[in-house]
Amino acid sequence: MYSITSTKKLHNGIEMPRFGLGVYKMDQPEEAFNSIRKALDTGYIAIDTAAFYKNEQQVGEALRASGKRREEIFITSKVWNTDQGYDETLRAFEKTLTALNTDYLDLYLTHWAVPDKFTETYRAIERVYDEKLLQATGVSNHQIHHLEKLFATANVKPMVNQVELHPYLSQVELREFCQKNDIVITAWSPLGRGRVLQDETIAAIGQKYGKSVAQTIIRWHLQSDHIVIPKSVTPSRIEENANVFDFELTAEDMAAIDALNRNERFGSHPDHFSF
Repeated sequence: MYSITSTKKLHNGIEMPRFGLGVYKMDQPEEAFNSIRKALDTGYIAIDTAAFYKNEQQVGEALRASGKRREEIFITSKVWNTDQGYDETLRAFEKTLTALNTDYLDLYLTHWAVPDKFTETYRAIERVYDEKLLQATGVSNHQIHHLEKLFATANVKPMVNQVELHPYLSQVELREFCQKNDIVITAWSPLGRGRVLQDETIAAIGQKYGKSVAQTIIRWHLQSDHIVIPKSVTPSRIEENANVFDFELTAEDMAAIDALNRNERFGSHPDHFSF
C-alpha cells in the first residue's frame, strides 16, 4: 500500500515522491503561500512549481514557514518557453534558485518542447545536473518524437516526463515508450481540469469505498504508477486529495477507468502549442 510519503526510484537512484501538490494558476501570493503551507502541514512532501506560475517565491517562503528541512521536501520547477536555449536556461535556473531561496533543485524540467531550442535547453539542464545543483533531470509535454531527438544528443536520459494525463487522456503509447526507456511519468491536470469529476462510472466506483470522484482518480493514478500532483487552493480539498491511502481499487475498477479514455485533451497539444 502507498502512503503520502511513498516514493518512486528514478533511473539515477533518486527517490521522487509519488504524490505532491501542483501549484499552477496559484498567482495570488497570499493564496499560494497559504495553500502550499497547508499542503506541507498536511504531510505533502513534494511541490511542483514553474517560473511561468510566478509563485516560486511563495514555495520557498511556505517551506521555511513550515519548519520542514529543505531536504525533506522535493521541489520541481520548469524553464519557460521564452527562456529556452542553452545560456538562457542557465540564467533561468539561477533565477529560479534565487526565487525559491535554495541552493539546489530536486527536479528541473523543460516546460514545453520549443522547436529548435528544446535540445539545447535540455543540454543546459544536464550541465546544472553535472554541477550537482540538481538532483534529477526531466522534461514536460514531450512527445515520443521529442524524446527520441533528445536521446540522440543527451548524455543523461530525462528521468521524468510530465504530461497531461487523466482518465479521458490516458496516453498509453507514450507511457509505454517512457516505461521502456526508464522515464517516470508525472500527470499534470490529473483530474482533467475538473471535467472528469462528473463521470458517473468513476463516481460509482468511488461510492463503494466512500470516496469522492477526485480521490478515486488520484488512486487510479497511483495504482497506474504515475506521479500525481493534484492542485487545489481549498484547504479541505488539499486534505481530501491526500486521503487516498486507506483503500485500493480492484483490477476490475482499474480496467473500468482505463476504458474511459477518449484521447480528449483539456490543455494544449505539444505539437500544436502556440510558441
